[in-house]
Amino acid sequence: MSNFVTYVFSGLALGCSFALLGCGFVAIHRVTGVVNFAQGAFAVVAGMTASSFLGHGLPHGLAEALAVLIAGLAGLLVGVVAIGRPGTPVMTSLLVTLGLGIAAYAVEILIFGDQPRSFGMVSGSVVIAGAHLQTQFFVVIAATLVIFAALIAFFGRTYVGKALTACFANPYAARLVGINVTRMGLLAFTLGGLLGGIAGVLLTPLRAVTFDSDVSFAVYGFAAAVFGGLVRITATLIGGLILGLAEALIGGYVNTQYQIAAALVVMLVIMVWQAGRRTAVTEEAV
Repeated sequence: MSNFVTYVFSGLALGCSFALLGCGFVAIHRVTGVVNFAQGAFAVVAGMTASSFLGHGLPHGLAEALAVLIAGLAGLLVGVVAIGRPGTPVMTSLLVTLGLGIAAYAVEILIFGDQPRSFGMVSGSVVIAGAHLQTQFFVVIAATLVIFAALIAFFGRTYVGKALTACFANPYAARLVGINVTRMGLLAFTLGGLLGGIAGVLLTPLRAVTFDSDVSFAVYGFAAAVFGGLVRITATLIGGLILGLAEALIGGYVNTQYQIAAALVVMLVIMVWQAGRRTAVTEEAV
């Protein structure tokens, strides 16, 4: 029983991190229509940067905050290259993010080296049903819930949030009412970088990150975002939790080698299900 409880809470914590990564995909896609393949790199940059800052003596809180800000700046930089030129086709921007994600490997190795990095954020444990659970699990879960509540309020109730959504729904109409679509797109990439950075600093204490961890991060984040159709924030959270629980339970009871395969299977099943649902809705409309 204690093992099951441990797997469940570790899965929820991992799932929350995946959901934050997925929400970065959503934030960018629902504004620009671009799937940002460099999203996983933001988490790696933030995790490694926070580890480096802490190693140089910066206190907790400041080190993580600066790391998240740097990830946000990285998101802005990717946005400038990918969509900074007005009229850039979506497919071209997508390929640019893919290239930048690959190029990030060299930068990360040059700055941080090729060895895994991790750090401790919150010490101690909580005992539930005989299982000793890391306090970090609850920090990740609580932080994620607060961030998602803030994002829902931001996109649903603020002028800027609604303007961001309008840029993808109808960019021509958005321009007519004075919204700078390119600027909103850059803001979305910055937000995606910040969300990826938060995921990175929350996830790194749970598992070490390396320069190539962005691939698995991107897979899990994209799978969570697909659950929400790349536009729905709440559904992305649910998708991330499902993936996190699946990974923890499969790793605990089956084999850790099948964890990322499970994420891919879940993503494919969701995509097929959503495609079938859209087809059914279209047929009913006809």
